Amino acid sequence: MSTAPTKAYLEPEGELLPLAKDLLVHLDLSQFDETRLDAVKLQQRAADYLAASMIFLKANPLLREPLKKEHIKDRLLGHWGTCPGINLVYAHCNYLIKQHDDVNMFLVTGPGHGAPANLANLYLEGALKKFYPQYDHTLDGVNKLVHGFSWPGGFPSHVNSEVPGQIHEGGELGYSLAVSFGAVMDNPDLIVTCIVGDGEAETGPTSTAWHSYKYIDPKESGAVLPILHVNGFKISEKTIFGCMDNTELGALFSGYGYQVRIVDGMDNINVNMAVSMEWAYQQIRKIQKAAREGTPLVKPRWPILIMRTLKGWTGPKELHGQAIEGSWKSHQVPLPNAAHDDDEFDLLNKWLKSYKPEELFDGDGVIRSEITAAFPESNRQMGSHPLTYAGYKPLDVPDWKEFSIKDNNVNVSCTKTAGQFLKALIQKNEKRFRIFSPDELSSNKLDAVLEITNRDFQWAEESRNHGGRVSEVLSEHTCQGWMQGYTLTGRVSLFPSYETFLGIITTMMVQYAKFVKIAKETPWREPIGSLNYIETSTLWRQEHNGFSHQNPGFINSLISLKPSMIRVYLPPDANCLLSTLAHCVRSKEYINLLISGKHETPSWLTPEEAENHCVAGASIWKFASTDNGVDPDVVLVGCGTEVTFEVIAAASLLRKDCPDLRVRVVNVTDLMVLAGDGTHPHALSDDIFNNLFTTDKPVIFNFHGYSSVIKQLLFDRANTSERVVVRGYNEEGTTTTPFRMLTANGVSRYDVAINALRMIVKKGARNVDVDVHLLISRYQHEIRQHEKYILEHGIDPEGLTARPKF
Repeated sequence: MSTAPTKAYLEPEGELLPLAKDLLVHLDLSQFDETRLDAVKLQQRAADYLAASMIFLKANPLLREPLKKEHIKDRLLGHWGTCPGINLVYAHCNYLIKQHDDVNMFLVTGPGHGAPANLANLYLEGALKKFYPQYDHTLDGVNKLVHGFSWPGGFPSHVNSEVPGQIHEGGELGYSLAVSFGAVMDNPDLIVTCIVGDGEAETGPTSTAWHSYKYIDPKESGAVLPILHVNGFKISEKTIFGCMDNTELGALFSGYGYQVRIVDGMDNINVNMAVSMEWAYQQIRKIQKAAREGTPLVKPRWPILIMRTLKGWTGPKELHGQAIEGSWKSHQVPLPNAAHDDDEFDLLNKWLKSYKPEELFDGDGVIRSEITAAFPESNRQMGSHPLTYAGYKPLDVPDWKEFSIKDNNVNVSCTKTAGQFLKALIQKNEKRFRIFSPDELSSNKLDAVLEITNRDFQWAEESRNHGGRVSEVLSEHTCQGWMQGYTLTGRVSLFPSYETFLGIITTMMVQYAKFVKIAKETPWREPIGSLNYIETSTLWRQEHNGFSHQNPGFINSLISLKPSMIRVYLPPDANCLLSTLAHCVRSKEYINLLISGKHETPSWLTPEEAENHCVAGASIWKFASTDNGVDPDVVLVGCGTEVTFEVIAAASLLRKDCPDLRVRVVNVTDLMVLAGDGTHPHALSDDIFNNLFTTDKPVIFNFHGYSSVIKQLLFDRANTSERVVVRGYNEEGTTTTPFRMLTANGVSRYDVAINALRMIVKKGARNVDVDVHLLISRYQHEIRQHEKYILEHGIDPEGLTARPKF
């Protein structure tokens, strides 16, 4: 039953004024009956007790016997300092849910190492036993919870995907807010309460994520309630936000576009929190109601709560004259030597007893009914919210062949062709697919989607209040966070980016990969869609932007992850990109990286050939090979759009200049087929690998990225180290011409041909060696002549991009 709030404590005392002292929302707390919060306070007390017990105790979890040093864990792990604040927020989220029938909410905790708090509340509300029956409400259940925390086989010291109700791990700080906003997109009834620690708030990614509300259309999406938890300290230093007064905080966040409410006053903080949460909820509903009734507010000011509490609140006050509560000493384990030091042991004993566990649990270890009354009914509990674990509904994917290139004699932009496919994908999946891009959608020629959808930037007059499937902000971290939140709550998305800048989110992607790996091993979590990246504006066509824009290192980061998680594709033409993209948006629980050019290049394969090629991952390209590739003297391999073009051009050169040489051309579109037999799900068997690349012939491998990638993948392949020459990006670049980028890094057609001839001589191939020196000298001369030409004319000579002839 909904409880109507009284106006006295909901309405600000006055309109917000353009003066710093008036930029805070003032609420009247005097009308609120504090006795309504008795169960809420009991819930916090029980959660604080369990959180502290989890960090310290391996036995005697409810102090049913006098505490002994042997009850204390030998290895103390966990972060106490943030736990009381998390417990305060959790309790008041529950209170709000119970007050209103329509509050659909779950919690994202940025301070991930505050897991004891999350687990304590999950245990108390009963959500934990729903997924793990061993944690039932008995003495045995609470013993397993307390003993098992940070213990082999138990929950880790930080939130991870084994913990119910979670879509964010928080191991690396800075991403909770962006993830929360991604979760509410296209979930109009959802409110995500997000706790941002004041240490986390110092990170660059969080600084941009505060602006995420400017990308939320309240008509089609839900809301995030950010709570900045200011407890003043990080590991051993004061925080920036902890050293700002309320006026400064009000000015900052008002400038960002928020209505700012300070929740402080430790003696009255529960009343303040209850009133402030109710106010924030009403502000959210007011903004949404206006948008959904066709009278949307311009630049709506969404609520934010800034919650000030003591670091390690309710914990030990001081030790040996040094403060613990309210200082950095409470950040992790406030009494690290309690098992060996008498003073610390006595202080721990007093601390745990101060919560009076005998008043919280009955003689059988069952939580008292006064506490369980504070939690919503099971189908509305945050810890078992279905969006956090129930998986996804696969997209309705159009037939990519409808957008394919039928004429193999034309040059087309791969990504422009893909844009037409994505346009149809959006039309079929209007509320289940989004594109997150750092202002590079049009630059990367995927902008056909804008013919049927909008950008969702709400602060621009031309795009506000129109919905939109495209979210563009110049922060790769924010795009990644949005994509993670969107994907983990059951949808599918795409992240196109300039190749060189995708590496910005490398560690964030790695954290996500670890979360999903554990999620796949957690039986109650259902499958989710894959993360899908397209790297374009590749290094080989960033010669105009210069050396800083030339970096393919994201590939290196991916291939070191768990093989079951990652897929790396380098489709050589438009049809192969379409086939691969259609596959990726259907796939589950992978991290898919597609690398493709945006400039016009030949369409080498028919739709049918492209489909077969992409299914195989690699194949012999008979049209560019001698006698369809039978019995070769040398194998030329291309992997990547631009470098494959050079391989084909090299094959054409050699067939013309050295007609007795037998050349096989192979293209690799699925990079992971090269991995050692059995080391990756897509790895070719040794027999098939040898069938493609022979067992004894020279192989010249022309690769899109760093050559170390191919060398790493081929390490387990027999008889490759002596006969395979790998050429790729070699950290040579500047503002130059496209072809000079190729020659500077040794991957041009001339370099491929030179390497092939040198290896043939080394292997003693038939009837070739007499002309090798002349040919190599001629090709080297062509490279030098090209350098002279571009210095004089500033562009490449004509003909270098013409389709090779055979």
